[in-house]
Amino acid sequence: MVRVGVIGAGRWAAAAHLPGWVRSPLCRVVAICDLHRDLAERRAEEFGVAEVTTDHRDLLGRGDIDVIDVCTRDDHDPLVFAALEAGKHVLCEKPVAHRAVDVWRAAAIARRAGLKTKVGLTFRYAPAMRYMLALVQEGYVGRPFIFNGFEQNSQWLDPDVPADKRIHRVPPAAGDDPVGGRSPRREDIAVHSLEGYGAPIIDIGLMLVGARLDSVVGALKNFVPERRRTNLDSGREPINMDDGDIFLGEFENGALGSIQSSFVTVGNYPGIEARIYGERGALICRLVEEFGECQTLHAAKPDAVEFRRLEIPARHFPPGYRPGEPWSSLFYANLVHDFAQEIEAGPGSKNEGDFAQSARVQEIINAVEASHRGRAWVDVAKDPEA
Repeated sequence: MVRVGVIGAGRWAAAAHLPGWVRSPLCRVVAICDLHRDLAERRAEEFGVAEVTTDHRDLLGRGDIDVIDVCTRDDHDPLVFAALEAGKHVLCEKPVAHRAVDVWRAAAIARRAGLKTKVGLTFRYAPAMRYMLALVQEGYVGRPFIFNGFEQNSQWLDPDVPADKRIHRVPPAAGDDPVGGRSPRREDIAVHSLEGYGAPIIDIGLMLVGARLDSVVGALKNFVPERRRTNLDSGREPINMDDGDIFLGEFENGALGSIQSSFVTVGNYPGIEARIYGERGALICRLVEEFGECQTLHAAKPDAVEFRRLEIPARHFPPGYRPGEPWSSLFYANLVHDFAQEIEAGPGSKNEGDFAQSARVQEIINAVEASHRGRAWVDVAKDPEA
């Protein structure tokens, strides 16, 4: 049994992380930590967890916890490094850190210690996406030509939706501003959509094309210039943050890619669409809550160019699957169960969607940001683990 300590008891912990842990037959949640004890106690009651604490150090020092799940809204890296130094396997929400070099450092610590890591790159674990990857690996599309990726929804189209999604009970302390965007200059735009919503589709692109991205050129855009900053603010203020991004990329195997991310584009959450076109065929996967469904996969061949819908085999669904369940619990259940299997398999075995993969994604995000600021093509930093 993989024994888990969860740090963070907010909305996403309740919608995805905790449902995933408690439904896996390989896992047991030992304790929940949150700065607000009442919130931790509420989640513990909801998910049948025996212990709560307000100090994450209580979890790190326990010998009966194997995995630390970092599911907070603040910067993740201090908790990540503390958990690794304590000898724990780590699941962390994205981004592990805002600089790729720091994510690579965390990956190196985990590798030397024989620890498994996993990042909340949730959408690679959707059953439709698992099947899409299996088809690509079996040669359905052949040599890849073009990848198109979209992550688009309208969560923040309304400027009165707070830019900071945390539910503050008191005003944030001085220096505690995850939103930023106080400078109006184009080159000073604060990165949000690209990092939070671009990351999953970048990950999917790397996974499906099967090659690193060599170079990128892109632009970040602020479409809604005034917003509420937090739930405690009644008025709007200028916030120069990217709420829409587009970039092009060249893969090392010759394929081309385009990626769009935005949270002010009309559409339902999560708004993922991945398309891959190759010499032998094409596949289109949509992960969007529409008309009672949250995922579809379509395929075409050169001699049958009308895209037909594919049925997703049962082997790609997680334990306890219920038809019609929300995408958040469905996809995350696959992620958590996969992580538990990797931990049980021991050091040296498979570990997908880990800190190294997150670092590769963060290298691309950093390069697109540099491209925007410099208005030029930018080479993506080489993989130090290659």
